[in-house]
Amino acid sequence: MLLTLAIFIPLAGAAVVALWPRHDERGFKVAALITTAIPLAISIWMATTFQPGGGMQFVERAAWVPSLGINYILGVDGISFPMVFLTALLTFLACLASWQISPRPKDYFALLLLLETGMMGVFCALDYVLFYVFWELVLVPMYFLIGIWGGPRREYAAIKFFIYTLLGSVVMLVGILAMYFAGAQALGRPTFDMLALQKVQFPFRFQLWVFLALYFGFAVKVPVFPFHTWLPDAHVEAPTAVSVLLAGILLKMGTYGFMRVSLPTFPDAAAYFSYAIAVLGVISMIYGAFVAMWQADLKKLVAYSSVSHMGYVMLGIASGTPMALSGAVFQMFSHGMITGMLFLLVGMIYDRAHTREIAKLSGLYATLPAYGIILAFASFASLGLPGLSGFVAELLVLLGSFPVYRTLVIIGAATIVITAGYMLWMMQRVLMGRSRPELESLPDVTGRELATVIPLIVLIAVLGVYPRLLLDFTNPALIQLAARVGGM
Repeated sequence: MLLTLAIFIPLAGAAVVALWPRHDERGFKVAALITTAIPLAISIWMATTFQPGGGMQFVERAAWVPSLGINYILGVDGISFPMVFLTALLTFLACLASWQISPRPKDYFALLLLLETGMMGVFCALDYVLFYVFWELVLVPMYFLIGIWGGPRREYAAIKFFIYTLLGSVVMLVGILAMYFAGAQALGRPTFDMLALQKVQFPFRFQLWVFLALYFGFAVKVPVFPFHTWLPDAHVEAPTAVSVLLAGILLKMGTYGFMRVSLPTFPDAAAYFSYAIAVLGVISMIYGAFVAMWQADLKKLVAYSSVSHMGYVMLGIASGTPMALSGAVFQMFSHGMITGMLFLLVGMIYDRAHTREIAKLSGLYATLPAYGIILAFASFASLGLPGLSGFVAELLVLLGSFPVYRTLVIIGAATIVITAGYMLWMMQRVLMGRSRPELESLPDVTGRELATVIPLIVLIAVLGVYPRLLLDFTNPALIQLAARVGGM
């Protein structure tokens, strides 16, 4: 029942906020914040009772449409549970960061809660129909959140995001239906049960075609080069909190799809395409880092750095070794926190200076010392400074992938230098130098803003010095997954 509550309490909260009197702005904002705090409290309690290595846990099962083999099945393991916790945490912080949103704050908070229901559902669903319903549900609130509360080109960015991800979803649906009909023949009964279909040994040629269909759906969401072009537009135009959820959670839905569906269900096809996936992952790493280096807009720089960092995840998935897969999940979790914090910081300075142009933000450390320290911390975490979570994630991916793809790992490792280059250059231009007169009167970080970044700072630092805190959750499930795909 815990997972059902974590998924649908935000939906109930969205209904409450939608019905709340529009003039009582503080009332519906507090209601939205409490609603996001409940799934976070549930996920923290689940963490205390989660049994690493215990397979699927907190499983809930009920018949939905039995004649078609559709069931309401929820459950989490070491791969999905960290994403559930991250979703609850970032949505709570995003809600807090949206306190001053305008116009139409009531509609905004209702859509934000609806978005949380969709994201939570994707990571908990163990039935393909349920998975697809939640997957598609995410598109609707995200489209309106970008299209109504975004920047000057918000309508273009929202439509581009919707079309790209919808096309990917439709192709993915074709793959799911093919799996359903072939699975019915093999099992002697129709079912959309993910775990049941993973036990079917599909013919090799069938695996290849369905793997490609699913790849298109998941790769657009990651996004993998060359399906990434929707991402910078969506990030730049989206309001701050929506950018946090877009980078922190939505991109992870794609990589989670590879680990939950593609690899365990089609291990032979995964092995066949693994080199191509690794090459595209490394291209994403290098390309994203180089393009980020030349951005004049601070938000675009962070957006392209996401393309680069998600390339690490794809390289780890393609390698298929236990260490590389551990690094991939660690990177998913770590990137969600670090990039989420960077987008929060970009939003803070934009609210004050009304610009994100790097050339116009010089000398911020002198005028906003607390902001400068937090931005430096987030930047060092993003470039993979030892002692912070980003370093652990990248190290695990590179070490785990090296025995499989030595040349690609050596090429991809250059990303570390490039990332360090553009992050340090950004810090030098934004934090150092002569402070601009128009920025000298800006207020420093407020208490509410500190509350949105302190949990992330603590987690990034703790996981950087004690990664077992996360690895103990993920490793047993990833060892089983690696055995399933044969290390590729």
